[in-house]
Amino acid sequence: MGRRALRKIDPALDYAPWLKTLEDLPVPWDAGALFPASAPLEVEMGSGKGLFLAGAAQANPDRNFLGIELAKKYAHFAAARLGKLDLANARMVQGDGLRVFREILPASSLAAIHVYFPDPWWKARHRRRRVLNEAFLVDVERTLVPGGSLHFWTDVEEYFTTSLELIREQTKLIGPLAVAEAAPAHDLDYRTHFERRTRLHGQPVYRAEFRTATASDEGNVAPA
Repeated sequence: MGRRALRKIDPALDYAPWLKTLEDLPVPWDAGALFPASAPLEVEMGSGKGLFLAGAAQANPDRNFLGIELAKKYAHFAAARLGKLDLANARMVQGDGLRVFREILPASSLAAIHVYFPDPWWKARHRRRRVLNEAFLVDVERTLVPGGSLHFWTDVEEYFTTSLELIREQTKLIGPLAVAEAAPAHDLDYRTHFERRTRLHGQPVYRAEFRTATASDEGNVAPA
């Protein structure tokens, strides 16, 4: 399903403090330059309209959330959503998320990474453009803290199964861990707008969570 047209942003709303570009991000990395309070950081790749980012930031005030969206108009819309809610623990970056991971985020800096309904790039010759590729998975393992998690949801079964195979072959992440489908409490009680549309159309959502090992996990591994 394609993206629908966006509502107009209120011209009186000043959401500039919530919107960043790649050039705005501190190098070397310093989360304190973006967020007023020190807290575990979670990153969403491909934030779209910002529904997850806003909901997660409201539900978890003890965590910071950084959304990344390549499409300029969607990044602005998501930042405006954050600004309207005056969320101090969420920021939106307009730019290439793969570059943010590759060039800016340091090792062991993230508590969680969220990838929800990424572009499936249907044609076989375009599948190298999928966000869940070998290079990105290297950065996933590098940037997650011990016990950090990768959340991956899609409505494309082929993308789901091939991604799980790739994660199993290319990483040491633990999983996939099962993710239950919760009943929505209200009309926007969904992880993203894509999840809402998919479930309202009666179509399945494929969900998985992975996490990095901790010292206790390593201690339980039997010697070869």
